[in-house]
Amino acid sequence: MFETLTFTGGVHKSEEIKELIEDLGGFILQENTLQMDLVLNMAVPLEDVDKIKEKSKELLAKLTVAPMAGSEIAVVSPTLARHHLPHAACDISEFLREYGAKDNMIGLARGDGKGTSGITEEEKKLINEHDVAVFVLGSFKDCIIEKSFLYDDLDIPVVVTGAPDIPVDELPGADAYVGGLGRIPRRLRRGPDVRALENLASTLEMILNNKKREMVHDPPLVPSIVVKHAIENQVPAIKEVISPLPVTGQLDGVRVKLDYDKYHEEIENVVIDNKKLSELAIVKKSAMYDYILVKIYSESQLVEDTIIKDSKL
Repeated sequence: MFETLTFTGGVHKSEEIKELIEDLGGFILQENTLQMDLVLNMAVPLEDVDKIKEKSKELLAKLTVAPMAGSEIAVVSPTLARHHLPHAACDISEFLREYGAKDNMIGLARGDGKGTSGITEEEKKLINEHDVAVFVLGSFKDCIIEKSFLYDDLDIPVVVTGAPDIPVDELPGADAYVGGLGRIPRRLRRGPDVRALENLASTLEMILNNKKREMVHDPPLVPSIVVKHAIENQVPAIKEVISPLPVTGQLDGVRVKLDYDKYHEEIENVVIDNKKLSELAIVKKSAMYDYILVKIYSESQLVEDTIIKDSKL
């Protein structure tokens, strides 16, 4: 088991913490350098966390738990127009990154007003590629309740936000509801706003932890962190990608920011424990920019997929 942590310190002697992570069998999930400051999201074995703490203290750095690191979250707004953006959704997105999450903002194509709002199958497919979805809705209770059709048939956990307090059982398809985050025409910097954001973060952390506990009963054949590391080391084209996190980790897979048609065979032939990745996971075209989506088989899925293939022969 791994613990996900965030190291925040200076660039000076930062190679020492990177080498220690590698020596302990851990992984760097994300690295950001801002002038002379370095932020590292990492995953290290639980039994070695104290060693990372000691090195961080030696380097005069701050070390915090990153409960959402290794997950990908969709922050969904009814539109990307100024009617719904930028304040609430952007501030939510920014706040979740402080907890280690990789989030993508998604604006639906037809979202102005409860009478005309809608969601397409392609948009649902894109949202379902994430670990969790956060729907950032508005300030009116009736409008929020009537828009439950936007997410009531999604396959992933859904957290809905809005201004009023609404019992979650009035929102079909929602796993949780967080109030105090309506359509606010300013930055979320005041006390009640920050408390609402913290409530959202703790709600998402709880949902992700529940999902991880469920996965323990039917675990992936190989941890997604190992798949991420293998792709980064065996596919040279990854080093040429200028987008942040060219290999983005998820709870049960990774998103590779390379064109599917050009690189999917190379991804399928990545070797992990003497097996090709195509034997351990489904490698398919993503709904996001034709990227490559890798979803790792769980033990039961592998058996089921083998039976289906045998029946077709």
